[in-house]
Amino acid sequence: MKLLIKNGRVLDPSVNLDKVCDVLVEDGVVADIADAGSVVAYDEVIDAEGCFVMPGLIDLHVHLREPGFEHKETIETGSKAAAAGGFTTICPMPNTKPSTDSPEMVEWVINKAAEVSPINIVPVGAVTLGQAGDETTDIVGMKAKGALAISEDGKSVMNAKIYREAMDIAAKNDVLIMAHCEDKNLVGKGALNAGVVADRLGIQGITNSVEDVIVARDIVLAAETGAKLHLCHCSTAGSVVLLRDAKAEGIAVTGEVCPHHFAMTEDEITSDDANFKMNPPLRSAKDVQALKEALRDDIMDVISTDHAPHHADEKAKGIAEAPFGIVGSETAVALTVTHLLETGYLTPLQMAAKMSTNPAKILGIDKGTLQPGKIADITIINPTEEYVIDKNTFVSKGKNTPFHGKTVRGKVKYTIVSGKVVFAD
Repeated sequence: MKLLIKNGRVLDPSVNLDKVCDVLVEDGVVADIADAGSVVAYDEVIDAEGCFVMPGLIDLHVHLREPGFEHKETIETGSKAAAAGGFTTICPMPNTKPSTDSPEMVEWVINKAAEVSPINIVPVGAVTLGQAGDETTDIVGMKAKGALAISEDGKSVMNAKIYREAMDIAAKNDVLIMAHCEDKNLVGKGALNAGVVADRLGIQGITNSVEDVIVARDIVLAAETGAKLHLCHCSTAGSVVLLRDAKAEGIAVTGEVCPHHFAMTEDEITSDDANFKMNPPLRSAKDVQALKEALRDDIMDVISTDHAPHHADEKAKGIAEAPFGIVGSETAVALTVTHLLETGYLTPLQMAAKMSTNPAKILGIDKGTLQPGKIADITIINPTEEYVIDKNTFVSKGKNTPFHGKTVRGKVKYTIVSGKVVFAD
C-alpha cells in the first residue's frame, strides 16, 4: 500500500531538511521524499498543505500507571492519549506497582503494549529494586529485554554509592541514566515553588536547591563513571547553568524541559487548585525565561511531557495533600507551538529536533528521521489552527491539567506509526 503525504512542510532535522515537498510511504517504510506534485502512483493520499510533516514525536518521559494504578491510567489509554498528542514512541517510567525493576517486568510491559498500544513503547527500568534505593536492579538483564534506560523517576537515589554503582554498570552496557533530580532531605513537605505564591497560600515551598544539588551530584558521578546522563524535567535557571558547563567540559549529559515549565510560571496559581501541583513545581518568571533561552540555544536538548495522570478525587484534596503531576500528552504540541514557535524561541526544525530527532539519538533508537528506507513514523501538525484546550475531550483517563480553557495554536492532525494512521483529527 502506497500512502502519499503531499504539499506539507517537511521537517527532518537528521538531514537539516525544511522544505515543502511530498513524502511517499510504502509498506510501512518511507519510500521517497519528492518534489511537490511529482509522485503520481499511490493508493491513499493525505493533503498536508499548511502543515508540518515531521518524524514521529518521541516522549522520553511518561507515566502509564499500569500495573497497580489502573484507576489513573492504563497502558492502553495512555498510549492512545499519546497517539492523539502526535507521539509515535513513548518511554513509560518504572514507578508502578510492582515497579519495572526486573527483566520479567520489562517483558510484561512490552508484551502488554504489543496487545493494546497503537504506538511504540520503550520501557524505562528502575535503578534500584522496588525503587527503594537500597540495591541495584539487574540492569543488564532489563536491557536484554528492551529497557534502554533506567530511572528512579518520582524520586532520586539518595545513596550516592549505590547510584554510582548503577551508573558504572549502565556506562559499561550503554544504558541511559534518566535522572529525577530532587534532594528528598531538602524538599520535606514542599508542594509549590518557594516564594510569594506558596507564602500567600500557606503552603511549604520547594527551593531551587532541591533540584540543583542533585543535578550537580549526578553530573559529577556521570563524569566519573562515563555514564550517559539525561536530566529529566529541568525547571531552574541553576540547572541550565550546570548543564551548559557540563557540556562545555565534554560530559555526556543532556536535558529535557516539560511544556508546563516553559508555558507557565508560579504567578498563575491563584487558588488552592492541585491541578497546578507538579514536581518539580511551576517556577519563577526568571527560571522560565532561562529555560526558554536554553531551549533556543540548544543547551536543553528535549521537550518531554512527564505525563502524570491522577484520578479527580486525588486532585480534589488541595495542593498540600494531593499527589504531584499533570497530564501532558495531549497538550504538548500546542503549548510548544504557542509558547516557543510563535514567540520566536524555536524554529520549526528545532521543534522537530527536540520532540523527535534528539530523543531518538539520546535513547539510541533508529527513529527521528524521515529518510528513505526508515520506518514511517510520522506526525502531521497544523501550526496555525487555533483551539481551546478542553480536558473533557482528552483520551487519557487523567483530566488533571492547569491548561483547561486556554486558547492555543498547533493541532495534531495525523499520527502515523509504521505507515499506519493511528490517529486522525
